[in-house]
Formats: sequence, structure tokens, C-alpha cells
Amino acid sequence: MCKYYNLIIPLILFFLSSCGETEFTEVPSTSSLEQAFEIYKEAAFEKRRFFHADIIPLLEKHAQSFKMDTLGRSVKGREIFQLSYGSGPTKVLLWSQMHGNESTATMALFDLFNFLDGEDSTFMALRELMEERLSIRVIPMVNPDGAEQFMRRNALGIDLNRDARRTTSIEAEILKNARDDFSPHFGFNLHDQSTYYNTLGSRNPATISVLAPAYNKEREMNEVRLKAMKVIAGMNRVLQEIVPQHVGKYNDTFEPRAFGDNFQKWGTSTILIESGGYPNDPEKQYIRKLNFMAILGALYEIASEGYERYKEEDYFSIPDNESRLMDVLIKNATVDQEGVEYTTDIGIRRGEHTVGKDYFVRGNIQDWGDLSTFFGYVELEAKGLRVQEGKVYEGEVNHDEYSVSDAWKMLKEGYMWVKSPEDWKGRLHNLPIMMLSAKENTDSEIGMGSSANFYLEGEDGLKYAVLNGYLLELEGDFSGEELKNKY
Repeated sequence: MCKYYNLIIPLILFFLSSCGETEFTEVPSTSSLEQAFEIYKEAAFEKRRFFHADIIPLLEKHAQSFKMDTLGRSVKGREIFQLSYGSGPTKVLLWSQMHGNESTATMALFDLFNFLDGEDSTFMALRELMEERLSIRVIPMVNPDGAEQFMRRNALGIDLNRDARRTTSIEAEILKNARDDFSPHFGFNLHDQSTYYNTLGSRNPATISVLAPAYNKEREMNEVRLKAMKVIAGMNRVLQEIVPQHVGKYNDTFEPRAFGDNFQKWGTSTILIESGGYPNDPEKQYIRKLNFMAILGALYEIASEGYERYKEEDYFSIPDNESRLMDVLIKNATVDQEGVEYTTDIGIRRGEHTVGKDYFVRGNIQDWGDLSTFFGYVELEAKGLRVQEGKVYEGEVNHDEYSVSDAWKMLKEGYMWVKSPEDWKGRLHNLPIMMLSAKENTDSEIGMGSSANFYLEGEDGLKYAVLNGYLLELEGDFSGEELKNKY
């Protein structure tokens, strides 16, 4: 009988790949995990909005290497697929997109499928280790109806992650049955979180948040939860090498309706991964890479039992996350309202609205006043600058001839809105100006809760435009920001 033995000295794994033959390989380094991603990245995903139909051909190309099952169908009749890999004694279940608009890890899972299906010699020993030691099952899209609309809930309006006990929704019942049928030792619960989480006390986004969920309201410890913590500590080691101080720990208040908490309660060591934000990564392609690296590294730790070298305190050393980030934070701007002149900070956040596979945003003033405890992806010290309203250009504009340079010229002259014919309404654009239909009026009031459309003026004229929540410097030419606007 073929047996495997591990000995990490300090980071070397020796194992027998076949009876009588000894082979060894190093623990995957950060650089090797990055290399694996670059080789096996699934090219079909460039955007984080995709549909159920988009993943079917990607699953089918792995049909010869993985066992593919249809676990059931969603409310709207879309298949919920499961892929299986390996025949080892340690069982691992990964599931993603329980919330339809949380797709970052789904992309990473398809990168993982490509990796496991690869044949290069560089990573063959790692694949063989996982294939022999692990039995892996993956449900890449639990909520395909939600994915179709890029919305959190399912077609019945039910939040699947608050339906673990009742399993009112078809999809929740399918996930529960998949767990009961498999009885996994480890589970990876893959989500996206708000991009406004930061690591506690830091301006750094919590690009990845992790959690070993509680299994009771007392948040007690047992061996099942401790194993999840140790695996997370190993993931954190990898992530700290590439995104130091961008990993946060999610709140572990027990949620009796959630799947992660209940998986932990039912005996599966459950690892929650929440994908947050990272500067200049609106489509979360860099965060997708971090997911791939963290998950592949964790699977190695589980297969080699290397996670046992970590301690509970390694997990608790990960800082908590908090929601203290803004898309734009303007500090010390001067405002004149109701005849009173005062200084204020302005915090702006942009909300996304999905249109098919694309989206537009609406920027709003999220907070107003003393925001000295907040941070911004973009920050501006505005001392000496005054908040001013924009003007509406009332002349007729020809859509086919209206260019970025035309819009930029008008914006620099103080025109923030342009009246447009009715047939422009509903179109997406990235012009540096706001479009109005002929009958629309602007909401010119600037303050807490209002639209984020205003100027910042210095002694010698307009310096900045805050346009739909984007901060644009008016000196020089338009810098070509990817503005996600809608007429």
C-alpha cells in the first residue's frame, strides 16, 4: 500500500508520489502562485458581470478531467453545477456566488479549474498531491438567477445566505443537500463585500477579509473552528507577502441563518473569503488573482496538513475590518450656506447600477462635517477652495458630433450639465459631463445626501469638478478616467 509522509523543514515537503519512488517539492512560494495564475488565468473573464450561459462552455471544456454533476435547477430553471476533482480522504467543498452580484471568487475558481487540468511539469507534483490527498467539490454559481440580474438575492427575493435553516429557496436546499451528501471536512464560503471596508485604523482597503465563522452565539472555540482559523492564518501569510496590511478579519457575530455559521456548526471547518476593494481595480481582476493564490495555497496547506503549524493567535493577529472608506474624501472645503460660511469635509461614495454586462454609477455625498476618522481611495486637501454649483448648458447638443473634448471644454467653463434630446436618455457614456433630457432639471442643492456634482473654486477660478462622484482636476486636458455615467 502506498503511504505519504510529510515533514516541513522548514518549508520543504517530502512525499512519496508512488510506491518505491521518492519525490520532493517546495511549499508553493508567492512567486510560484503568481506564476500559476498568469499561466492558467481564464481568459474569458475580463469583467465581473457575466451570466450563467457564459460559464457553461467553460465547464464543458473540463468535462474529461472533472466529474460534472447537475445538483438541481434554480427558480428560473438554470442548472446548478458541481465539479469534482481528486480521490483523497480529506473532503473540501468550495461554493461561490450565493449572492448573484458577488462574482470575484467565481472567476478565480475557473482559474483553479484550468490549473488542476494543466499538464505542465512545474506544478505536476502539487496537482498530484492534491489529487491523492483531497476530494474537492466546487459549486461555482449557487445563484444563477441572481447572477443574471447581477443582484444579491434569488428570483424570489430571498437572500440565500439567510436561508440555511429553513431552506425556503430551491438554491439554498441544493447547497444544504450538497453539504449533507458530501460531509466535507473543510468548506470555502466565497463572497464579495463592500469596497468601503478598510483594515482597522488604516487607510488600506480590506481587499480580502477572512473569517472562521462562529458556530454559536457565545462564539466558542472547538477543533472544527480552530482548523479553519489555522488554514486562514496560512492564507494570510501568502497574502501579506503580496498585499501587506490589506487583509482584514470579518465580524464573527453568530448569524443563525447563515450557511457559513451553520456549516461550522455541522462539523465542516469553514473559511469565509470576502473580496473587497483595491485602488484602480473596478472589475476586481487583481482581487481575483489574490483569491486564486489564497485558495490554491490553502488547498496545499490542507493536503499537506501544513496548516497545523499555525496557531490560534496567528488568526487573531489579523486586524478587524471597519467601514471607513470613501471613493472620494475632500478635506477642509469652504461652504457658504444660509449666509453662513464654514469649513467641512465631504465624503463621497458611488453606487453601481447594472445594465446587462455593464453598469453606471451615481455618486452621492455620503457624509458631511468632521470626517477626520475616514479615508478615501482618492483624497484632496481643499483648504482655500470653495464649493460652487455648476451651470446647465441650455443649447442643443448634437449627440453624433459631441466629443469628449467638447464636454471637457464645457466642464472647464462651469457647465456641469448639458440638455440633450429625449432619444439620448438611458444610454451609457464616459463623457466628462452630466446629461439631462430636455424636461429634466438639476438638483442644485449641495449637502449631506445630495448628488455629488459641484465645483471647487480657488481665488483664480475653477480648480476641480466633482462629477457624479469622480474628482476631476480641471487644469490641462481630460486625463481619460473611466467614468461610468448614464444619460
